Amino acid sequence: MLLFYDYVVKERKYDKLFYFLTFNTNLWTAFFPIIMQNSDFYSNAHLFVAAIRVFTHQNSAPPSIDQVCRIISFSLEQGNFICKKLKKIGIVDVVEGAFGIRLFIKNHLKIEEIPKGKKEDKFEESLKVFQSSRKDFTQKIESFQAQQAKKQKDLFAELEKKLKKGSNK
Repeated sequence: MLLFYDYVVKERKYDKLFYFLTFNTNLWTAFFPIIMQNSDFYSNAHLFVAAIRVFTHQNSAPPSIDQVCRIISFSLEQGNFICKKLKKIGIVDVVEGAFGIRLFIKNHLKIEEIPKGKKEDKFEESLKVFQSSRKDFTQKIESFQAQQAKKQKDLFAELEKKLKKGSNK
């Protein structure tokens, strides 16, 4: 890192750094951790509401979810997820009109009621629940197959006894 600093900052090679980093996006996140998306809902809520305010200020019109997602570089799915949660809490108001769905800030102070630093683990929890249910389901299938195999074996053994009894007569 020191060599990098000496080369770029002391030698004033900013244009080479910009050229290099524009084609290697992994380095952007390595050198500029601010750009990385926050994974806790509190920070994402602040970003989302700030993006609504910035868009409204710049364009004098309320934004759509797609426009907010473009501003903060979120996927549309993630933006919809955050928007639904913020609407449920009462922070954002979603209005459907002639020009599509628009977002308005209803009560920004409710953001502070969201627990800080709490990671969204619901996906992981639901994945674990799903995996355990699948495991239980496969165990049930295996036990059922074992029972059927035992029944079939007993049936063949019984038929074999009858055939031996019939052939001995």
